[in-house]
Amino acid sequence: MGSEHEHILMLPFLAQGHLIPFLELARKIHQRIAGFTITIVSTPLNIHYLRSTISSHSNIYLAELPFCSTDHGLQPDTENTEKLSANNLLTFCHASVTLEAPFRNLVHDIMEQDGRPPLCIISDVFFGWAVNVAKSVGSKSVTFTTCGAYGTAAYMSFWLNLPHRHTDCEEFTLPGFPDSHRFHRSHLHQSAKAADGADKWSAFMQSQISLSLLSQVWLCNTVEEIEPLGLEVLRKYLKLPVCAVGPLLSSAALKKGSYSSPFGSNSHVCQRTGKKPGIFHKKCLEWLNIHGPDSVVYISFGSQNTISASQMRELALGLEVCGKPFIWVLRPPIRFDMKGESRGGWLPEGFEKRMTDSKQGLLVHNWAPQLEILAHESTGAFLSHCGWNSVLESLSQGVPIIGWPMGAEQTYNTKMLVEEMGVCEVLARAVQCDVAGKEVKRVIELVMDKKKGKGLEMKKKAAEIGERIRAAAGKDQDHGKDVPSIKALDQFVRTILTKTTLDLP
Repeated sequence: MGSEHEHILMLPFLAQGHLIPFLELARKIHQRIAGFTITIVSTPLNIHYLRSTISSHSNIYLAELPFCSTDHGLQPDTENTEKLSANNLLTFCHASVTLEAPFRNLVHDIMEQDGRPPLCIISDVFFGWAVNVAKSVGSKSVTFTTCGAYGTAAYMSFWLNLPHRHTDCEEFTLPGFPDSHRFHRSHLHQSAKAADGADKWSAFMQSQISLSLLSQVWLCNTVEEIEPLGLEVLRKYLKLPVCAVGPLLSSAALKKGSYSSPFGSNSHVCQRTGKKPGIFHKKCLEWLNIHGPDSVVYISFGSQNTISASQMRELALGLEVCGKPFIWVLRPPIRFDMKGESRGGWLPEGFEKRMTDSKQGLLVHNWAPQLEILAHESTGAFLSHCGWNSVLESLSQGVPIIGWPMGAEQTYNTKMLVEEMGVCEVLARAVQCDVAGKEVKRVIELVMDKKKGKGLEMKKKAAEIGERIRAAAGKDQDHGKDVPSIKALDQFVRTILTKTTLDLP
């Protein structure tokens, strides 16, 4: 017996930074227009994680795809990029392509149950093979990039063209970008520098991105009002409709200064991320409350990144001599077990005790309530890897960024944050660079000085962008009109519902 509701399948890449935006997109589509059955598809452990973050009363369904990591030479239960080494990450990406066969089987099972193919398949840009699946069964193919427009366009253009291979200069241009936008070889991640088109990273990136270019429409986790250049470049490069559906953050997170913790003071798991916190909400809030407005530096490099032991020591030395209060989410450094406990043995002797006793620093081993920290009035800057989710979370609260990009599209995000938005100062790049404690001190003091100079300008610009991000989450209260991001999502949803030709910006 067929289903009365049209079916939307969503297929995120196997990484937390992709799973969360896909879930928020599903919620957003469901909230705007009823009448869809929405199913998010992933591997068993990722489905378990997603199940822990959504209400049992939710109308968003979950479906599992079988995946055995040991078949690909990976450790048992490796179903997510979190804490993978660079070599294992490459192996994992290639292994993810094997999900095509079980996904096809799932789609055919759904067709037999519903009596028709899914209305559309919304797949991650790194699951380009899903576009072929959609076309083969007569579903609309939609590619969703969980990154911003500028970062997505730059990342795709780089991997599809490898422009650094066509020049001996340190600087190069990217096809699709204005000639005035110069990119620097030294800013590239090691795997990108080494890419020559015959390497395994190029093989994965070029195949999946090329397939994603064949979809009918793209969705992008950004806001029209904050990325005009990025969206213009992305649309021209793709020659496809691009719908800016961001910001894909929880509604509570988009209320300046009033974000409510996703876990209670005694809870052991965050409902939003499914993670066990390294510090309880109450302790974190109490610590923030003893510090003045815009006085605290928050430091986190995301769930997939870390720095070297020498960089960690220099960062600690710079923080201590700077004297600014800070919250630092610690993970084991490079070449240590990323899944192990962060013991702090690579920090200067006695550092953690001194910081704890003086209340200058709060060191968190594992995971911290990032949104709540950023929303607190005491937080004045975010030392970040510049992953797009972290960028949106920080700017939604008007918090300027100290950039330390590690990989993926992060170096391009950083360039855009510095040159286009004026809300970021770069401290370091990747894990190969040298970092000195005195440079840590200089950059933190520059960004944290909200009374004059660059720090004041960055704060003003971050606050302005924060207002635009929060406005894009709902109605423009001053004019009583939908902002363009909401209009674009509504147009996309209504278009696929009526099965008419997609006609987006």
